[in-house]
Amino acid sequence: MKNYLLLTCFCLSQYFTFAQVGKSTELYQSILSKDSLLFNTGFNTCDISQFERWISENFEFYHDKDGISDKKKFISNLKSGLCSNPSNYQARRELITESTKIFALYNKGKLYGALQEGIHHFFEKQADQPERFGSSARFTHVWLIENNDWKLARSYSYEHITTMATRSVLFDNEPEIETWLQENKVPTLAIGVIEDGQLNQIKVFGKSANGISAPYNTIFNVASLTKPVTAMVAMKLVEQGKLGLDEPLYKYWIDPDIAKDPNNKKLTTRLILSHQTGFANWRWLNKDEKLRFDFEPGKGYQYSGEGYEYLRKALENKFRKSLQRLAEELIFHPLKMNDTRYTWDKNMDSSRYATGYDDKGKAYTTGKYTTPNAADDLLTTIGDYGNFLVSIMNGTLLSEKAFKEMATPQTASVKGKHFGLGFEIYDMENGEYALAHGGADVGVRAIVFILPKTKQGLLIFTNSDTGVNVYEILIKHYLGKYGQRIIDIETK
Repeated sequence: MKNYLLLTCFCLSQYFTFAQVGKSTELYQSILSKDSLLFNTGFNTCDISQFERWISENFEFYHDKDGISDKKKFISNLKSGLCSNPSNYQARRELITESTKIFALYNKGKLYGALQEGIHHFFEKQADQPERFGSSARFTHVWLIENNDWKLARSYSYEHITTMATRSVLFDNEPEIETWLQENKVPTLAIGVIEDGQLNQIKVFGKSANGISAPYNTIFNVASLTKPVTAMVAMKLVEQGKLGLDEPLYKYWIDPDIAKDPNNKKLTTRLILSHQTGFANWRWLNKDEKLRFDFEPGKGYQYSGEGYEYLRKALENKFRKSLQRLAEELIFHPLKMNDTRYTWDKNMDSSRYATGYDDKGKAYTTGKYTTPNAADDLLTTIGDYGNFLVSIMNGTLLSEKAFKEMATPQTASVKGKHFGLGFEIYDMENGEYALAHGGADVGVRAIVFILPKTKQGLLIFTNSDTGVNVYEILIKHYLGKYGQRIIDIETK
């Protein structure tokens, strides 16, 4: 009997694998349309008529915690429960579209129904309170054709998770994730999720260079995510009264390439941290490979790693310490960021390093730099960098005054965004905002977001030129409506 059941399950799984329909098919679009009418138009607005219209008279609902309901009981529970007072309490269901699978059901070659599998999130909102994540669950819906229209005949809702820290049910199936990463040519993916002002979750998927599973404390080169760390070193010195935010830096450093240009006297820490120096990203991008001003400092925006390197040299000359030493004293040691460093030193655990790869899956040669770069090549882990972001968000790294200065728009950047001091600022509307920064280099794609008002955040580290391919799904999944707003800004 046991072998028969196993064989039956195997045959069914093979059938459904071959019967899964593509997202561009009429069947897929039809089911997604009915799903939207049932939930977006019905459930999310408590329009009971939508349930009565699109649910079969023989509807049965199976819930892993609340038992079995028929149509009458289901509608009654909805009226007396979630929809009893929609002005005071609102529930919203959000389908994770990328988790959706549709399977066609045939009888003697004629289509009679479809299975819909997926994951959905439920959000809750009390009157005058911000919306909060309530739960996540897997579901299977059986749609049948009745009187030439689609009706929901069976609904199975299971694997409910209500803990904020376990929002990532979509990414709990490691074999599926491994396949997804292989399809996108991303050897290693690390995710950090911040909720309620705490780093609640660290997930690392994929393999390390030696073929074993990447550890939770995998060390990544995070490219330009170096800049926010350097910016916070400078902001700590400003906060301590040891550096003026608008103090001219020529007293401490003048690059030989611009020694004869009077604009060098206009460079300040504020202009460097907000990318208003007038420098190219790197001097070697100029035809003569020399540093020069493309415009007067403070008169425009131009992203520049050279600016941050200029600040490094000024700080090192002023304080007679390397940037690494300053960062250790002001940030790394106080926050216990023991796996974070600007240089590849004797304490670097190379066995945990995520080697970078190109879009063909070929490994790059690892650059083991011994001189700090203020703009690039920081080595860190999700845990270390996540705690760094949390300390900024919660006000334990900077004073309220310094944080306000840092998070105030200094100059318009691109796509309606602005740069503050070290972070780019996204307008999330209705007074909400996000601080963000990305990192892109050979074999590196990384990005981070924090939402100071809602105390949320997300970190994504990858070790591949193709890592950006996984951003959208992750951002929308973990940041919900704010993630969608970010994607909308970036794709407009």
